[in-house]
Amino acid sequence: MQIVKYPHPTLRHKSQPIRRVDAELRDTIRTMFELMYEAQGIGLAANQVDLPLRLFVINLSTDRQVETEQVFINPVLSHSQGHAEEEEGCLSLPSLYGPVRRPRKVRVEAYGLAGEHIAADLDGLAARVVQHELDHLDGILFIDRMDKAAQEQAEADLAVFESEFRQRCEAGEIPPDDQIQARLQQWQDKYC
Repeated sequence: MQIVKYPHPTLRHKSQPIRRVDAELRDTIRTMFELMYEAQGIGLAANQVDLPLRLFVINLSTDRQVETEQVFINPVLSHSQGHAEEEEGCLSLPSLYGPVRRPRKVRVEAYGLAGEHIAADLDGLAARVVQHELDHLDGILFIDRMDKAAQEQAEADLAVFESEFRQRCEAGEIPPDDQIQARLQQWQDKYC
């Protein structure tokens, strides 16, 4: 398992709700945390590791304590309030940053790894990270939320990502789209 980079097609795939959690999925989530830490991130959505599942993990703690790890399965946002523009980045678009305007406060409801219901009112960084990761689950990237001027500034960087992706496809490092779609369907059939 690895973090996929833009413009990998799974990043634009709308994730499906999870209906069951088993040992394999728990192991997958543990690996997601490890990959997130290796990349020095604070959030990682399932489709960033080429999975079509409606879940993401976050840990806002700088000391990476297991006690501060959070898993959000089938998350839903509501009660957004205010707005703030902050710079965002993404593990699937390394070294690219841009201003994104998002609600300052949100309410998130989801299920945890043990099946417990989660309901939390978030603000600041926590609200931003949850919104960013939930966007991933809907196939939306932070670059889609940047204003036109910021998107134009990012065009050269995006072209580099696209060129590197094409080279990896041509080298056989990334399977063809039909194989990716078939694998995504297998995961959906198993968990959704």
